[in-house]
Amino acid sequence: MVRTNRLEAFSDGVLAIIITIMVLGLKVPAGHDLSDLVRTTGTGLLTYLLTFVYVGIYWNNHHHMFHLVRQVSGGVLWANLALLFCLSLFPLTTAWIDDSRFEPIPVGIYGLNLLSAAIAYFVLQTVIIRQQGPGSPLRQAVGADIKGKVSLVLYLAGILSALLIDRSGHIGVGLALAGFVTVAVMWVVPDRRIDRVVRQHEIPDQGAARAS
Repeated sequence: MVRTNRLEAFSDGVLAIIITIMVLGLKVPAGHDLSDLVRTTGTGLLTYLLTFVYVGIYWNNHHHMFHLVRQVSGGVLWANLALLFCLSLFPLTTAWIDDSRFEPIPVGIYGLNLLSAAIAYFVLQTVIIRQQGPGSPLRQAVGADIKGKVSLVLYLAGILSALLIDRSGHIGVGLALAGFVTVAVMWVVPDRRIDRVVRQHEIPDQGAARAS
């Protein structure tokens, strides 16, 4: 068992690099007018914004989750690396949907990337809960994890929509992107579950500190 400091620092660094790579991939407008910005960089800014929000959501949730973790095992380290691997593909899949102008296959692969990251996060969460054993504070905080399960369904529905519905048009792609944006909005809304459990577990520690 090791402390979480290095894992969190490494994860923060990787997420920062992911954002940096994405912003460096944006195209510089060919001219000096607003129309040049929209024509050259418009879709790139939109896809960058969506993925930036997703990276922010993962950073936020990862940060909060490790408030409830004192030490990590080798299994947690590898599960965290698997999550970072999935997230590190965001710049590639984001650039692809931008360059292809939202063609079905790139959008479907982008959705698959989102789905794989969500599954990797769920695996990391599960490994931590098993490490903590009975009475796991993370299990108490997560509860039934309705938002997580709904997210997986929307990702899968989005992938299938992009790949199977209206391949020659944009209806399937539109439905897919709507699903991906819906998941992002769901997770941007503050989730107080972990905050409540963190406060509950901090109270005894503070009492012990005063007693000592």
